[in-house]
Order: sequence, then structure tokens, then C-alpha cells
Amino acid sequence: MRFRNVLFLLALTGSMNLAAQEQPKEEKSWLATLDSLASPSEPSEELVERLRNMPNIEVGKGISFEPKDKKYRMTMRFRMQNMLAFDFDRNFSHTDTEARVKRLRLRFDGYIFSPKLLYSIQLGFTPYDSGDLPNGNTNIVRDAMVYYMPNDNLSIGFGQTKIKANRARVNSSSALQFVDRSIVNSQFNLDRDFGFFAEYYKPLVNDFNIGLKGSITLGEGRNWSESDKGGFAYTGRVELYPIGRFKSLGDVAEGDFEREERPKILIAGAYSFNNNTTRLQGQNGAYIPNNEMRNLHSYFVDFILKYQGFAFYTDFMGRQCDEPLFTGDTETSIYTGNGLNIQTSYLFPKNWEIALRNSTLFPNKEVQSIVGYKHNNQTTIAVTRYLIGHSLKVQADASFNHRAESVDPTYNRWEFRFQVELGL
Repeated sequence: MRFRNVLFLLALTGSMNLAAQEQPKEEKSWLATLDSLASPSEPSEELVERLRNMPNIEVGKGISFEPKDKKYRMTMRFRMQNMLAFDFDRNFSHTDTEARVKRLRLRFDGYIFSPKLLYSIQLGFTPYDSGDLPNGNTNIVRDAMVYYMPNDNLSIGFGQTKIKANRARVNSSSALQFVDRSIVNSQFNLDRDFGFFAEYYKPLVNDFNIGLKGSITLGEGRNWSESDKGGFAYTGRVELYPIGRFKSLGDVAEGDFEREERPKILIAGAYSFNNNTTRLQGQNGAYIPNNEMRNLHSYFVDFILKYQGFAFYTDFMGRQCDEPLFTGDTETSIYTGNGLNIQTSYLFPKNWEIALRNSTLFPNKEVQSIVGYKHNNQTTIAVTRYLIGHSLKVQADASFNHRAESVDPTYNRWEFRFQVELGL
């Protein structure tokens, strides 16, 4: 019986592959375009233009299934990040070792009924991805979105996904130049949430393009389910491309793999208002003490420059709150202040890359005694060998941490990390 079952599964898989191969050559759907772009041949400008505005679709071939009647299409992908890290104190004495599968993701993208009705699902299976929330909910589901896309420039979505606020967070963790994002992003990013999302792109004059992104979400973060006292989070982002869009979605993948023949620039800004949040960071963090809800104001400014293998990024972001402290609690506060992240890189012809990043957190004076420092700076240098772009790469980075007027002088000063990223 087991042998017969195996034969049946092989026959079923073969029939699905044949169905996918038999689709007409004149097929013009965005999914056919996606396969073309993922192929080894050089993508045409038309293919890139059709793809660049797709919402939350990571470019990668994956494994695709489509019946002859084309009533649906599903592309399955996975990726994993295996990491080893060592921490050292100011005397260069070893303090911590971290060895784990940091990320293990499974993703499904496609359409059902019509190519204009898209879906995107992503699950995370490691403790880093799926730790329980403060309210006890499980946290496996990362993305669960339904999109309506009437044309190549507009998408309207409903469900749970990333809030489009700052560039570093919108970038997938699979497309980073370092082992992980900066300390500035970790403190101020809005992460994922549930609600309504919309994106619109429009060429204006010559090569000048504009992108508009907005969302109305629950405000408590992913997998929260309900908020009986809080309000909603309202977020808007404007993106300007003065010299045209980046090649092959280069605005959401770090490094200049396309070796832009002329300089390409992104200038963007975003603002988010989270009304009566119940968590310390809005979409992240522990419960606010004593149910003392707060209004949070978050702001973001991004700049990207890419040219002939060189890439430069600047991220400025911050959070403000009228009442960051809490009655009778001298150990908890809402982290208010600003952060600045600057990073640059160069990709050598044989796909070796060196990158440098400097990140600084500037907490407001009223919370400095609680967060434990006047400012926190981290400088990181990274070396990456790309075997198949961001889909298969080996990374190593080293960081030095410095906290001005630190309450705890025993904090780790040095960190060394090694990571292998593999994805389909």
C-alpha cells in the first residue's frame, strides 16, 4: 500500500507539472511574468515594469502549481537562516554564545478565481519567529493577506502583513547585507499588524515616479485578535524616485546586484499615529502597566542611492508620546526619542560584498534613566559571499557597542556572528 501511495503522489505531481508546462505562450498574467523574471535569462524592461508594483511578492522561482483551467495558481517557497554568534565584554572576555535556526519560513503566494485576486501567506516556525504574545496568543502566522489588484499600479489588501513605514522593515530579512537589521530598526519599527492596506505607484514626469502607501490597522501587532479598549493605527508613506525606479525591485533588497548604470535614488517619509495602544511599542512589546493606554506618534525618513555596485542607505526614525512614564512605576517607560542608521556597501564583480553600518539611538532625556544610557551606538562591518543572490549566501559580521553614561557598565561590547541563508 505504501508503494502504491508513492506512485499515486508521483503521478499527481507529474500531472500538475505538465499542466503548468502546457499553458499557452501568450499568457500575460503577472505570475507568468514572475516565472520569466526568475529564469536565468536577462529580464526585459517590460517584465520588470509589470512586477515592480506587486504587493508583498518576493521574487523567487519556488515550486508552482496551476491547473489547465487556470482558476488558481500557487507558488510555494521556503527559507532558513542558521546563525552562530559570540558576545564579549569590555575586557574581551566571552560572555554568551548563541547557536540556532534563527528563521525558518514557509510561504505561499498566488491567485484564486482571477489573477487580480491575489493572496500571500507566510508562516514562521522558530522561537524567534513565533514566541507567544503577552496576551497568550500563538504567533506562527506572519502574513495572511488577500489583495485586489485592478491594474499594475494599484493594490488594496485586507489581512495581516508588514506596515509600510520604514525602508529597513519593509526589506525582507532574506534580503539584508548584515546578519540582522539595526538596533534603530529594532527599537522603532512598526512590524506587522492586521487591517486594510493600499499601495499606488504612478510615473509623473519623465523618469520621476511616486509611490503612496497607507494602512488602517488594529494597532496592537500581529496575531493580537482583539482590542477592547485601544483605538486604531493610521499610517501613511510617500516614496519619491527622482531618476526612475530601481531595477528588479532594488528598492526592497539591500545591495546593488543590478549594478545600476546611472545613479538611482529613493527619498521617502512616513508617519504613523497609534491611538490608545496597550503595548509599549505599539505593535510590539509588553503590556503597558496598569492599563494606562497611550497615544504614539512615529515618524520615518529614508534615503537610498545605488550606482554600479555601490549602495548607500540612511534611515532616520523616532517615536514620541505625551506621557512616556507611568504612575508608581520607575522601571518601565515608553521608549521615546530618535534613531539614525547609516550604511554603505560595495559589491565586487565576483559577488563578494563588504558593508559598513553605524546605528545610534538617542532616547529623550525623560526616559534615559530607565533605558539606562544617554545614547547607544553600534558599528558593524559585514562580509557576504552571494552564491545565488540573496537566496543562497554566507555572511559574517562584527559589531562594537558603546553606550554613553551607561547604568550597567557590564554590557556586551563586541559581537561576532556567522550565518548561512538558504531559500527557494
